[in-house]
Amino acid sequence: MREPARIFEDALSLPSDARARLAAKLIESLEPEAEAAVEETWRAETARRVQELDDGTVTTVDWVEARRQILG
Repeated sequence: MREPARIFEDALSLPSDARARLAAKLIESLEPEAEAAVEETWRAETARRVQELDDGTVTTVDWVEARRQILG
């Protein structure tokens, strides 16, 4: 088995996008069941929001207006 410190050093030599993908996979491996539950929750939330847009129960706001509302 390779030493974690050596694996870490090897990972640091990867391009940033590859390091990000590796980090995500490592985090997913810690709690795969929890990750699946989070993914499903986000899928459901996304579907709900799309449905609200399709039904016309909510409307979008352009960035200029959103920023104005946020900054008050």
